[in-house]
Order: sequence, then C-alpha cells, then structure tokens
Amino acid sequence: MPVTFEDLLARARRLPRDGRRAILGIAGAPGAGKSTLAARLVRELNGTGEPWVAHVPMDGFHLADAELERLGRRDRKGAPDTFDAAGYAALLERLREQGAEPDGDTVYAPGFERVLEQPVAGAVPVPPTARLVVTEGNYLLLESGAWARVRSRLDEVWFCALEETERVRRLVARHERFGKSPADAAAWALGPDRRNAELVAATRHRADLVVPADAVTGRAQDGRAPGGRGSASSASV
Repeated sequence: MPVTFEDLLARARRLPRDGRRAILGIAGAPGAGKSTLAARLVRELNGTGEPWVAHVPMDGFHLADAELERLGRRDRKGAPDTFDAAGYAALLERLREQGAEPDGDTVYAPGFERVLEQPVAGAVPVPPTARLVVTEGNYLLLESGAWARVRSRLDEVWFCALEETERVRRLVARHERFGKSPADAAAWALGPDRRNAELVAATRHRADLVVPADAVTGRAQDGRAPGGRGSASSASV
C-alpha cells in the first residue's frame, strides 16, 4: 500500500514509549527532501499546543571552511569526511540520555546557515520536554568511521527516495538560490553532490522505511495526486 503523510505522522507519534525520548532519523541523498519532510513532520506534530518535537539537522556538524582549507577538503565539502561525525554521534547519545531526565537542562545543538554555508554553534535548543527528536542528514546509515556509531542511537531511520532527474533539478535550484551561478550550481550538483548521492544510495537497505516523494509533498513526482496513474508510491509502512 502507498505511504501517505498521515501514515508517517502516525508512525512518528508511536515512537516515544514508556516516557522516554525517541530519536527519528531521516536519511537520503542531497536534494531528496530530507529537510522538507523533517520540517513538515515537526510542524504538524507540534500543532498549536505545547511543542514536544524538536528538529536537529546533521548539517550543523559541517567542518568550517577554514578547517576544510587546512585539510585540503574544501573542494569536497559535503563528503563524509568533511563533517564532525564523532561529535554528531556524541550529541545523539547526549539527547538519548537527557530524554530519561524530563527535568534536565536544555541541550543546544549546532545549526547551519545556508547563506554563509557555515555551521553556527548553539543555534538549536532541545528542551527536556521534547519527547521526539527528528534529525536528518545524508550519512545516518553509513557504516564507516565514526558514522557507524550513529545508527544505534536512532530508534528508526527513514530514507527519502526521489527520482534522480528531479533530485538533481531541485539541488541545482537550491545552489542557485543560495548564491551559486547556474554553471557552478550544475557543476557542483553533478560533481561532488553526485558522488555523495551514490554513497548514500548504497545505504538505503539499512533504513526502516523508504519514503516516496509524494508522501512528503502530497503530489506524485509527475504532478498527479498520489494513488492515480503515474504515481511514484511504492513503499509501505
């Protein structure tokens, strides 16, 4: 049966159990819709009441450009070794531990400023009252290096699937929106981003759920309403 966004909401609501905090990971290639899905889940789950869901992007653990220059990795920004993977795993562990202490302190996670393309320390507060944390990023299912410690700290991981041509189109548009020229945007999307996407695609089998694009947007990838002819839905909850 096709996945709907309502199915995803119901599944996310069931994750916190026995009064403890749950952490939901959303993985996928660059431009696949991870941030869109995470933001929509958090917004809909929190509704207009007391917020009980927090959003912690993996992108806050990008290494700063100055450090990438020192390491000789600036031209590969976004690759697995251009993040502080150990720091990210440590934060997830801290969030799990804090979830057992409803009266504990707020944990501050780093954010990422896309206009500057730089991490920002202490930008994302996670209060002790948050019973669900939604985190998203490319490498949640990677098994190499410090990334291998991430999966065990997540209750579930969902993988965003998007047809490749559309994924690249969205990614180029995003790069242009944040300041790259059309030529530079296309070169980055078809160069470093594509290599990273291939690496991420190889981790898809480790996900608990594959989420098709129409479950995020409410539209099939060809623009039709989900469930009709040409629908891209293929996964099940």
